Amino acid sequence: MDVFIRTHFSGGHHLRAYPGNCERPHGHNWKVKVTVRATQLDHLGMGIDFKQLKQAVNAVVDQLDHRDLNDLPAFRDINPSSEHIAMFLFRCLKEPLHTERYGLYSVEVRETDSSGVVYYGD
Repeated sequence: MDVFIRTHFSGGHHLRAYPGNCERPHGHNWKVKVTVRATQLDHLGMGIDFKQLKQAVNAVVDQLDHRDLNDLPAFRDINPSSEHIAMFLFRCLKEPLHTERYGLYSVEVRETDSSGVVYYGD
């Protein structure tokens, strides 16, 4: 069973060495979807409590919200592209969202309603 939450954050970035407008500083209201795959339900009939999932995700997303992503240690040497943001979120959430019953399945990051990526881990 896949259990997911959606959230968002606002942040600025620029893509170093990009041959176009995205090389200049600009911002997005990124949309994030985090999915956990549960192999069994707990005694309450849940794969993972939405409250617990939201707390874990918000703890990581809050590090990105209203920031210049290029200034963050995670993106000093790589572009803060949607792909790298999804990978960052996945790496940060993999351990806190893993038990014998469930594990992190995917992280989706969208720059716009019509453009985004889904990362499933290594």
